[in-house]
Amino acid sequence: MPIRTENVNRIITALPKKDQQHFLKSCRQVELNFPDVLCGPGERIREVYFPIESFIALLVHLVGGVTLEVGLVGNEGMFGIPLVLGVNISAEQALVQGSGSAWQISTAVFRREFERSTALQRALNRYAHVLMSQLAQSVACTHFHLVEARLARWLLMTQDRAHSDNFHFTHEVLAHTLGVRRVGITKAAGLLQKRKLISYNRGHITILDSVGLEAASCGCYRANKETYERTLV
Repeated sequence: MPIRTENVNRIITALPKKDQQHFLKSCRQVELNFPDVLCGPGERIREVYFPIESFIALLVHLVGGVTLEVGLVGNEGMFGIPLVLGVNISAEQALVQGSGSAWQISTAVFRREFERSTALQRALNRYAHVLMSQLAQSVACTHFHLVEARLARWLLMTQDRAHSDNFHFTHEVLAHTLGVRRVGITKAAGLLQKRKLISYNRGHITILDSVGLEAASCGCYRANKETYERTLV
């Protein structure tokens, strides 16, 4: 299958051409659909995914039915990073949050390719650092920052991975994602809409002012982006 010239996975396309072509021979392109669960917490990772147009939320389930998103994986990354660290169990639920294509490779074949390619090892070791930084930043953000700023940050992260200013998420999905009550989402979205940063109607979200939205968000969005650019670009 030929490599697409746009909406590609940035980890794979950054590999030397020989490594890239060899790796893709072991992959197949699949369509991921919201809200499919690719792997649950405590489950064995059977497939590794490198999103192309899709994006995957990493969710932690807490006592009492509370859910919190701690990471978001788009075409800048991959799902299955514990395998790089020698672990085959996922700590989080991997939920398809944005539908679209992805490269899929079985765990066994991925391990073989990882051992064979030093270029892939370097790229994924660096991405593991980026993802762990994102997880740590998410924990701090949840504890210290207001819902409005956190929602602005999440919308910017989603925009980066959806490659679009328009998406659809209900109050219920956003509440689970940010670990807050629906009334908190309603208030935060209303404040962002009042400032003309977004348009939000019946779950349809349009980002109207990305620069203003970044100003309204906490510094965690910029910190995550700088970590990625410093480590991987």
